[in-house]
Amino acid sequence: MSSQMIFEHPLNERIRTFLRLEHLFEKVEYFAPRPEHWNTRAGIEGLLDIVVMTARADVKAELLKEIDRNLSTLARISDQPGVDPSALSGVLSELEQAASGIHDLKGPIGADARENEFLKSISQRSAIPGGACSFDLPAYHYLLTQSADVRAERMQQWLEPMRPVSKAIGLVLSLARTSANPRKLVAEGAFFQEALDPQAPAQLVRVGIEPELSVFPEISGHKNRFSIRFLHANGVARPRQLRDDVEFTLTCCVF
Repeated sequence: MSSQMIFEHPLNERIRTFLRLEHLFEKVEYFAPRPEHWNTRAGIEGLLDIVVMTARADVKAELLKEIDRNLSTLARISDQPGVDPSALSGVLSELEQAASGIHDLKGPIGADARENEFLKSISQRSAIPGGACSFDLPAYHYLLTQSADVRAERMQQWLEPMRPVSKAIGLVLSLARTSANPRKLVAEGAFFQEALDPQAPAQLVRVGIEPELSVFPEISGHKNRFSIRFLHANGVARPRQLRDDVEFTLTCCVF
């Protein structure tokens, strides 16, 4: 199971935003501590993308709504047979701490980085291909010539105010991902579709594929229905849909 390639597809806009932000936070956390100046550039690019995303959407309100929804869901199942009271209490505590961290944020998410003149200059020049070159942004070039420790510390200063957001997103996505067990299925003719229960809306679907099959899923859908086409990954040529049956695992994350 762990060797499978996992492909995820969100079924609502809130989860779509959370998945994108999770991806960007992982990018920044990966590149920020690495010593080469190209890694610092990649980390700052991810940070600026987070700033743009959080400016366009009210992520703070959406996160709080999702945490409240999760708390309500867990409260409803607390008396059901098979529920571990200790584990449930731990999850509830984590959710409450995550909500508290979001409430404690001063102003909109990413406000500090958004108003930072240094980062603003990089963002403006980055809209031009090659615009973040050393002669365009000498102050940026100066930072990149500093030691790895200095650059990593600067990155952490910019990232620190957003850590409650990263933690909260990681928590709600983890709860969604672990809310159901994967099913082993076969897509006949490399196509599969399924209707969803509108009374128990799914957050996202997860498709697992064995690497040796050399295929990947193309997933489309919304809260009521989704479909999966399996395509052959053949390198240079345009991917083509298979006609053979394809074995895969499917997790419909309803939480």
